[in-house]
Amino acid sequence: MATGRLDPHRQRSLRHGVTVAVPGTLSALTVTGGVAVPPSPGSRVTFGRNRREVDVCVGEEDVRISRVHGLLVRERDRWWLSNTGRSPIRLFDSVLLHRDSEPLPLADGYTAVFLRGTREHVLELLVSDGEAGVSPSRPTHPTAPPKRWRLSPEEHVVLAVLGQRYLGYDPQPLPLSRQQAAAELAERRPRENWTAKRVEHLVSRVRQRLSDAGVHGLRREEVGEPVGLTLTVNLLRELVLSTTLVPMDLEWLELPDPPPFPD
Repeated sequence: MATGRLDPHRQRSLRHGVTVAVPGTLSALTVTGGVAVPPSPGSRVTFGRNRREVDVCVGEEDVRISRVHGLLVRERDRWWLSNTGRSPIRLFDSVLLHRDSEPLPLADGYTAVFLRGTREHVLELLVSDGEAGVSPSRPTHPTAPPKRWRLSPEEHVVLAVLGQRYLGYDPQPLPLSRQQAAAELAERRPRENWTAKRVEHLVSRVRQRLSDAGVHGLRREEVGEPVGLTLTVNLLRELVLSTTLVPMDLEWLELPDPPPFPD
């Protein structure tokens, strides 16, 4: 395997937005070092606790991290991530990759991989899209707001009710059920016809739209079985993290005859 160790300059470049010129090149980085691997069929990158056994060392002092915790393989023009360790690997803020899970393909661009031991360790992955360039430092520029998703007033009120525990700072929030949300909507808006089926239809419509726009973890095939509440949980997390839903929405719901949610 042609694996190149990243020197300190290359490591800083990965953190500051330099992409490697050859499309498909994988750069992998931890706090202790990293590698850059060209997209040759069959190329492999291992990571884990035992520095002598792996290409990228993660959590060297943490015995809850497996000696070889994961594997990246180049096949079918993609990089595929597999878990070879005892504990799950977390991606996309909510997707868990277990030892017996099918390998997960990496998209071009940046992916953060988290390994949980006595603390959480991060492995940064960057798959080059072929465009090289450096993002300049901009410490004094205005902060860019999160990308908020556009919802219709009807979608907004349904999702605010469904995800009210996320907006109310519940330490372990879960969505309301479709039946609970429909009952609460019927109580708050008695002149409208709310049913569990209508709530399900609206939630599915928003989930499909965000999935089509590139949000991961909103399709059954992306999360595995049993699905349970996972798709709804992932949808609500995306809406809260993007500030599409905010705590003030709860106050809006308390108005006696609330108008449409503001943009």
